[in-house]
Amino acid sequence: MAKSEIGWRKVTEEGVKMQINARLRGGEWTFLEREKRFDQWEVIKDPALEDWQELLDGVRRRIPRGLYPPTEEKKILQRMRELFPDEDIS
Repeated sequence: MAKSEIGWRKVTEEGVKMQINARLRGGEWTFLEREKRFDQWEVIKDPALEDWQELLDGVRRRIPRGLYPPTEEKKILQRMRELFPDEDIS
């Protein structure tokens, strides 16, 4: 299995650029954020739907290369449906 981290960048509503990192540990995904390279990573307690969608996209791109098993996509989709029952998640 590959390095169990997926990272991306996003801009907050205030216009601050943030680095986001999702790490798979013990079968659970943990989301972390920091503003600059040498800042400390801080845990995101309730990741937004957009963060889960970025994670899902990253996992989907890595499945064909054999970096994640196809079951990981199903696990993430199931977790997203649990956390966001009112959203249309496919």
